[in-house]
Amino acid sequence: MMTHQYKKHIFSGSACIGLLMASINAFGANWLELQGTEPAGSEQLAKVWGFVQVQYQDDQSDPNAAGGYIPPKLIGPEFDSQSAFNVNRARIGVRGVAMPLDPKINYFLLLEMGNNGITNPGDSFAKMTDASVTFNYIKGARIRAGLFKYPGAEEGLQAIHVFDYINFTWVTGQMLLERFPNRNYTANIPPQPLPPEVSLNGFDRGVGAFRDVGVQVFDWFDVGKGWELSYAAMIGNGNGLNFSDNDNNKDLYFYGSAEKVYAGTGPRRQGLKIFAWSQNGTRTADLTNDGIYDPVEYDRDRWGLGAKYLRKGIRVTAEYMHGKGMIWQAPQNPSFGLGPGQGNPDAPGNGAYGKGKGYYVEGGYRFPGTKWELDLRYDKFNRLDGDRFEIDFKRTTAGVQYFFNPRVRIAFNYEFRSANAPEFGPGAGPNANVDGIGNRIGVQLTAIWSQ
Repeated sequence: MMTHQYKKHIFSGSACIGLLMASINAFGANWLELQGTEPAGSEQLAKVWGFVQVQYQDDQSDPNAAGGYIPPKLIGPEFDSQSAFNVNRARIGVRGVAMPLDPKINYFLLLEMGNNGITNPGDSFAKMTDASVTFNYIKGARIRAGLFKYPGAEEGLQAIHVFDYINFTWVTGQMLLERFPNRNYTANIPPQPLPPEVSLNGFDRGVGAFRDVGVQVFDWFDVGKGWELSYAAMIGNGNGLNFSDNDNNKDLYFYGSAEKVYAGTGPRRQGLKIFAWSQNGTRTADLTNDGIYDPVEYDRDRWGLGAKYLRKGIRVTAEYMHGKGMIWQAPQNPSFGLGPGQGNPDAPGNGAYGKGKGYYVEGGYRFPGTKWELDLRYDKFNRLDGDRFEIDFKRTTAGVQYFFNPRVRIAFNYEFRSANAPEFGPGAGPNANVDGIGNRIGVQLTAIWSQ
């Protein structure tokens, strides 16, 4: 049986999906609802939609004393240049109601054909990012199964084509956007000159893209006086976009939110949302440099909490995140190690048992009656928090967006970036390579298409 809140928002299939695809700001949306279900009363069998993002980025970092570069100073996903044009996302999808089978069954399919961490490494021309079915039979407990976004941090859960910045925050991009261990131990790659002599991406597979294959139970409830409560619980393979499981371990995901809804519906809804989430699992990896294939299970835990406010063109978001185990050490470090301890998970500087924490605070203002918006964000990430080889990343992003129409916009970002290993002096230890991380300029055009 459908919930009261589900009955409350009755649109045609075209109108609802059109709003989602054409939305131009990261509104106070209920992403569990918008990505997992079709609107009540919809009988549209197939809604075809997609979007393209084309960007140019220029990195102003300096090399180390020997003239070598590490990935934070280069443009991904190839990491072979400090400036590049790129079709970083090109996605096409179809979603709808499984008519005439049953109107209570919804489906969602999405294919990625851009050049990014999903398709590179691996040289994949295209990669399926979503393939799920939702069953809306049980009041208070919808069931979604397949490959889809797991419930988690706001940056990862929200739709990427309405993301207000070009790049993720340090903490989201490094601690949450998962890179999976290679099957066999792989040595770290030293800094490279330009052009690099070898690839600075030592991982065999692409990123997890905040997705997993599994089963999720979720729903949302109108509890009166403008308040809406949402929850989600999921069990998944813990293997990202890969349909198979690489071991017998499973990840558990939990999410909860409470939102005071001021006005509007769908992706344009104005409100104040408070949310919290957690993710717990293990990863099997051979991280020891002993010439033997001897994989070990390592815990990987993440959690966070935050709040988001949107009303009358003003947006403010803040989120804190914490992680323990399998702390990623950059694409050139597939052993998850840093410093002289690489190849030894128990040594200082290895992320297998490491910790990380970070946060961001951001805001935006859409000038009334115009096509302009200003955005500002500060983010910080302490990688290997408390370890001798801890590195603290900081960034302030100033952004401007211009909306040609509801489906096409251009974003300009200027990032003031820095990083430092507090246990070492200038030029010593990790600072030999993170010193010189400089500012970055980005321009990105987003064009959204829907049937």
